[in-house]
Amino acid sequence: MKIPRPLDGVEVRVLGALLEKEQTTPELYPLTVNSLIQACNQKTAREPAMELSEGAVHGALRQLLVDGFIQRTEGARATRWRQAVDLRWDLDPARKAVITLLLLRGPQTPGELRSRSERLHNFASIAELDDALLSLAASPEAMVRELPRGPGQKEIRWMHLLSGEAAEDRVTSAVRRYAADEGEEVAARIADLNRRVRELERIVALLWAAREVGNEAPSDDPTDAPSPRQD
Repeated sequence: MKIPRPLDGVEVRVLGALLEKEQTTPELYPLTVNSLIQACNQKTAREPAMELSEGAVHGALRQLLVDGFIQRTEGARATRWRQAVDLRWDLDPARKAVITLLLLRGPQTPGELRSRSERLHNFASIAELDDALLSLAASPEAMVRELPRGPGQKEIRWMHLLSGEAAEDRVTSAVRRYAADEGEEVAARIADLNRRVRELERIVALLWAAREVGNEAPSDDPTDAPSPRQD
């Protein structure tokens, strides 16, 4: 099945986290939004590290759901989310492990992929991992490709293609919309704070003015009267 559009960085992280947790902690899967946010923002096994907000994750989930990358299930207490990538591309455990690692950690060598895949799938050899990579690359809609060797690099690295050929992050309309909503809320709070500050400044100015007027008023104390002129 063809990839409908390039995914942005938030969507890639959300999808990768769902794939990973399905394989490593099936007893806790599908994930609630809170569990998914924690999975996305892990400090280990993530490149780059992220600090995604609830709004960003919700925005990514909405768009991924529309495009058929994920599914929603209604639990007794909360909505839960599961990945649907293996259904779209009929992934076996080996290929699912490879695409999970590439989504979560970016371009990697076969050696890195094998060493990092222990909790996802036990590759008996590099040859088995290479077969999984070649299968993903040769599918009607390629999901991975080789990267040219850079200066000083001895091994070939592989990247996923769910974000397209370019590696830079893209922001979808859904994420932009949610970010705009959050931005409007922040702007409204700032405007309210500015309004309160201006009101406080006005009150302080009135108090100072009243104090100055009071200091200039004639005193009723006779000792403050000027002494008669002595000729």
